Amino acid sequence: MSESVPGLAPEVFAPVEAPVSPPQASEEVEFVQLLTPEGERVEHPDFAFDLDDEAIKGFYRDMTIVRRIDTEATALQRQGELGLWASLLGQEAAQIGSGRALNAKDMVFPTYREHGVAYCQGVDPLNLLGLFRGVDQGAWDPRDNNFHLYTIVIGAQTLHATGYAMGQQRDHAVGDPDTGEATIAYFGDGASSQGDVNEAFIYASVFNAPVVFFCQNNQWAISEPIDRQTRIPLYQRAAGFGFPGVRVDGNDVLATYAVTQQALKRAREGSGPTLVEAYTYRMGAHTTSDDPTKYRLSEDLEYWKLKDPIERVKAYLARSAGVGQDFFAEVEAEADQVAAELRRGCLAMPDPTMTDFFQHAYVDMPDELAVQRDQYAAYAASFGADSEGEG
Repeated sequence: MSESVPGLAPEVFAPVEAPVSPPQASEEVEFVQLLTPEGERVEHPDFAFDLDDEAIKGFYRDMTIVRRIDTEATALQRQGELGLWASLLGQEAAQIGSGRALNAKDMVFPTYREHGVAYCQGVDPLNLLGLFRGVDQGAWDPRDNNFHLYTIVIGAQTLHATGYAMGQQRDHAVGDPDTGEATIAYFGDGASSQGDVNEAFIYASVFNAPVVFFCQNNQWAISEPIDRQTRIPLYQRAAGFGFPGVRVDGNDVLATYAVTQQALKRAREGSGPTLVEAYTYRMGAHTTSDDPTKYRLSEDLEYWKLKDPIERVKAYLARSAGVGQDFFAEVEAEADQVAAELRRGCLAMPDPTMTDFFQHAYVDMPDELAVQRDQYAAYAASFGADSEGEG
């Protein structure tokens, strides 16, 4: 029997309703959409895609090449050439659409799955493979491409992004929607349950930081479904922190571009943060160490295949833009060439030596670290000439 508490109404202790189940394969979800799964252009009252068909052809090329890179990296891992790989299969539109909305001054803070955004920012895909092969800890300079190193700690990059955005604000780099600077932080639906993400929302809101929080809701936090993460759509959480949120069809590259473009402009002009929830689906495993058949239904996967982000753009280009098969064949050939070069580059990567790691901790190595390096080198040498490549 429940007891009443003086000063509180009885309804305070009313039973909590069961969590609302996530939309099933047969249910429809409301979001911003400008290109249907059948490849038909549709209008939206608040968002519009303002580029031409040549730009859409470019998006198709980007997504096709990125998917081919992803396929090749997965194969390399299965063949023992990579230690791990986090696939983006099914999320190409979310990444290419948002990535192409960035300007040259915007800064990106990724997780470990933003291979498509990295491609948009000009990061060599081979550098991504170096990290997963274990030959380095990320071989690209964030300043070269305005693309920070991959973050493995779930959700931590949202705080990094918010702090960076506050720096942009204090450097007076904010104030113009076209020439100003903004920051975008990528994270998944599972990361939205992390304290770091919610703390980032608080700081971004209170300080009006020029940051876009881009959540790729692919329905699964490893093996945990979205209904274990939230009782309301993720984008609605933004209202509780005092800034706008919007949900976009994450398999629609046109809508993703339009929504992200508007959110970035809002940040650049000084209007503060926005939460974008890209509603998509992880077609593959969480990583190559995961087996999704253990926790999700095959019919859901088949349902989402009908919403493939690349096929809908191909359908539009072929039916409505008069693009012939020669274009699609050329893109496929280019993607295969990129994959072949990626494989060759991966297999040619030299193995790291343990002493290399001593070189990157400090600009000027302290004496005690130099002693440790020399001690390790002597220890490794005692095992023979090939020992430096081991470990």
